[in-house]
This record gives sequence, structure tokens and C-alpha cells, in this order.
Amino acid sequence: MIRKAPISTIMTEKVITVNKTDEIEKAEHLFKHHHIRHIPVVEKDAVVGMLSYTDLQRLSFADITNENEGDVDAMVYSMFSISQIMKRNVVSVSPRNSIKEIAEIFAKREFHALPVVENNKLVGIVTTTDLINYLLKQF
Repeated sequence: MIRKAPISTIMTEKVITVNKTDEIEKAEHLFKHHHIRHIPVVEKDAVVGMLSYTDLQRLSFADITNENEGDVDAMVYSMFSISQIMKRNVVSVSPRNSIKEIAEIFAKREFHALPVVENNKLVGIVTTTDLINYLLKQF
């Protein structure tokens, strides 16, 4: 039953991550190359923040200048670090949390991805897209 199925059945286990000391250009490359919108920021295996593609888009001024977009982004990105733009105090869930519990969190909060953590170690990520795809398979 949907309500009792654990989130581990729909989470992504091979999570793309960055470190808070990585360059923002690396994060941008990972977002575009892997077609993802959220990247956990880790130190060792512990989640210390969450970075979204929207966070990077907020930094871009390329649309309002006459300059080359790549040049403008590189200049702006060099002024900031992942640590400065990541979200802190990240809400995380256990792989044993139910899909229903995750759906309730997404419905109440204004984010679209949750790191899945066990024993303070990142073991997966679940997104609203994962949840929607799961629900579509139920029909």
C-alpha cells in the first residue's frame, strides 16, 4: 500500500554531491550534465547543505547585460562560494520514512528534494519528481 511503502523504494541511491569548498562552476556543470535540480552539499558523507539550480539562477545577471552569458556567469560565480549560497539546516528523512510521510512534507514545505540520511550518512535523495513518477505507476 502506498501509505506504508518506505521511501527507499523510490529514492535515488547514486546521489550527485558537491562539497561546500567546490567551485560554483562545478555545481552548474553537474546540474546541466545530469539534468538535476538539487545537489546535497556534503562534508565526508554528512549533509551540511542543499544547493538548487534555482539558487544558481538567482546569481546570474547574463540576461540583463549585453555580455557573453558564460563570461558574466563566470565573473559572478567567482564572487561567491557554494557555502554562501547553499541552504543550511536541511530537513532530511530516513529511508524507512513512508512515501505518504514524504508527500506530506513536500505538501507543507517549499522545497522539492529531501536528502535521505541514515546514521548521519547520506544514502539517497528523493524529489517531488520521484514521488510523481511513483504515483503515476499506481494508475
